[in-house]
Amino acid sequence: MSASAPVSRAPAPVPTGNTFDKYGSTNPVVRRLMAGFEGALDALFSQAAPRSVLDVGCGEGVLTCQWAERLGDGRIVGIDLPDEKLAAEWRTRQRPNLEYRGIEAGALPFADGEFELAAAIEVLEHVPDPERTLAEMTRVAERWLLVSVPREPLWRMLNVLRGAYLREGGNTPGHLNHWSQRRFVELLSRHGPVVEARSPFPWTMLLVRVGS
Repeated sequence: MSASAPVSRAPAPVPTGNTFDKYGSTNPVVRRLMAGFEGALDALFSQAAPRSVLDVGCGEGVLTCQWAERLGDGRIVGIDLPDEKLAAEWRTRQRPNLEYRGIEAGALPFADGEFELAAAIEVLEHVPDPERTLAEMTRVAERWLLVSVPREPLWRMLNVLRGAYLREGGNTPGHLNHWSQRRFVELLSRHGPVVEARSPFPWTMLLVRVGS
């Protein structure tokens, strides 16, 4: 094959749900890491104090249902790609103020400013067009974006050190995008001022003010 000949590749599939149950893991190392992650996320969510939430890429709905309970009567909608396995999980996590929808994030069927906060927790690394997803999240969010991604290159280095995904250079399957904390702050700053950045090991987590 000529060096200049194009190579056709099918687009990588976008996963639905978690490939690893980090929320339910009993591994002591994972639990320690998740304690830091959940503590930082809780602090930023409390700072935003939203009355309504859109959870983009909600997976099995574990966090979405927790937020629904915390909001009381406040509305929360969790979205992810249509998937029967996810739908079965959603049926086990129900609340009167909680709704799930199987839709894509690139063209959200919601009005401008319909939610006070739009969240994407461990999602943007998976989506083919993160800029489009962020633009849609910003459009439907009245006040806040709350987002987290794996911190690179630390994430891949840790995978290599534990002997995982070596043929992929430590890249977790399904991770299409990779950001250092600085680059992720730069990306989100295009949509509004970053009010606070947290670095629970090994993630980057941002709270961004949007709207007027």
